[in-house]
Amino acid sequence: MTGALACPLRRERADEASALHPRINSCKHPDGEHVPIIATLTPNHHYNIWSRTRMTESTVVFTKEANSPAAGKDLGTRLKEGLSGQTPDAVILFASSQHEYEPLLQAIHETCKPRVLIGCSSAGEFVSGDRGEGSASAVALRSDVMRFTAGVGHHLRQDRRAAASEIAGSFRGLTMHQYPHRAALVLADALAGYTDDFIEQLSVATLGNYRFFGGGAGDDANFAKTHVFCGTSAFTDAAVALEILSTKPIGVGVSHGWETASEPLRVTEATGSTVVSLNAAPAVEAFEDHAEKTGQRFDRLDPIPFFLHNVLGIDTGSGFKLRVPLAVLENGAVSCASDVPAGATVRIMKTTAKSAAEAAARAVRSALGDMQGTSAEVALFFDCVATRLRMGGEFGIEMDALQHALGNVPYAGCNTYGQIARSEGQFSGFHNCTATVALLPD
Repeated sequence: MTGALACPLRRERADEASALHPRINSCKHPDGEHVPIIATLTPNHHYNIWSRTRMTESTVVFTKEANSPAAGKDLGTRLKEGLSGQTPDAVILFASSQHEYEPLLQAIHETCKPRVLIGCSSAGEFVSGDRGEGSASAVALRSDVMRFTAGVGHHLRQDRRAAASEIAGSFRGLTMHQYPHRAALVLADALAGYTDDFIEQLSVATLGNYRFFGGGAGDDANFAKTHVFCGTSAFTDAAVALEILSTKPIGVGVSHGWETASEPLRVTEATGSTVVSLNAAPAVEAFEDHAEKTGQRFDRLDPIPFFLHNVLGIDTGSGFKLRVPLAVLENGAVSCASDVPAGATVRIMKTTAKSAAEAAARAVRSALGDMQGTSAEVALFFDCVATRLRMGGEFGIEMDALQHALGNVPYAGCNTYGQIARSEGQFSGFHNCTATVALLPD
């Protein structure tokens, strides 16, 4: 089964100075340079009826085709059709770990020849009107108001500063000042750990001049091995970034629907993503006490059903940054999906399906507020795999709330192992169980 939302436009090439041509770092498109374009609308948008000339064109597609080369061909063909047969400036792909990544990427490249191809493995894929697991979703972009450049940072476990510097070295916005709005889609192998530190290092390497959004790659909730994509290659222990330089505002919104459910707890010992003790007692005891007080079942040997509904919230002073517990270790420590700093104050948090849906809508409204009156062309949406697992069939409620808040703007995205959002006025860094929305201008 396949699904697509396309926005066919008639395009004409525009001559631009060579200074506007991107230089792609470690995944340079073999066909060469970026060519800005001018878009003229035809009034037959699959998702809405448009009646104005636009500067950006997009299309989102989805497939449940299991054969990776066939899935790539299907996606690439429909992406190109959605752009009226023109070459995409950028394609962003989210693919289940059931796929063979490089054959999938190669088929997309051969079919629609995007100038930049970037993405990650995922744990649930979706577009407006369709979603699933074991599938793939993608968005293609052409624009004469945005410029795209891709970069890869390697060896996250060993040296996150070097990985951030490697990515920042591919960005053109640090030396080109004609684009007032700078953002980057960042996708990381979160299983490498220390993603919060990596995002901090990337912010330093880019002099704090960029807004970041994205997430940690997934592998269908197996938590074994995740990949990020650039060009026709797939990498582990790495991060990729799509630099987006724009003459129009880019919106980023983040929100979660969790509230406190316990008294404050002090993280008295932690190492990376492992919480060793809370209030000077083995961390697991705090969860066992909470389960007893709230009438919930907690099994040390099978804690995930409890953890999906009871996550940790790190008190930031202005809100709570969420961390999903994953397992109980022999010494009573609790391993989490992301780092928890020693000395932090945390609480056990609770939520409902309605709260998750409201959070997605709030994230959209926050992103729209960033747009300064500019209309959005397409949205990228990232939410935690834990949210999907917790909600089950009710995850569709959140997707419906997202689309309702977006109105006629289509979206594409995936379930991730943590969400990335670094923007003015937002919770910054790496999150769990948090709805993250990015709006790209028309």
